[in-house]
Amino acid sequence: MAETMILVPGRSQSQGTSLNEGKLEDEYKRVTSTAELNEKDMQRLKLKDGDKIKLKSDVGQTVVTCKGKKHEDLPLGMIFIPYGPPSSELMASDTAGTGMPLSKHMEVKVTKVK
Repeated sequence: MAETMILVPGRSQSQGTSLNEGKLEDEYKRVTSTAELNEKDMQRLKLKDGDKIKLKSDVGQTVVTCKGKKHEDLPLGMIFIPYGPPSSELMASDTAGTGMPLSKHMEVKVTKVK
């Protein structure tokens, strides 16, 4: 059963350093396709580190690997993913004149991929 959560894509140190190596390299692909969830959300959803989850927004969907974060590092109900091809699949093209798609506070449906 899908659960609605808030996705917040953003920059991360590992995303930035792997970007310098190249977007076609395995490390960049790994980093940008790993979503971080609060460890309590992961327990509730019966997920463990390395499981695949499908994220679906009003615009698109993607499948990524999930990883737990400590409760104090990521609020309940939120997902963080570094900017990259998977997060772009979920964003609308509207930039509100900024040149950057609106990407904060996106509602996504989360389901475990079996």
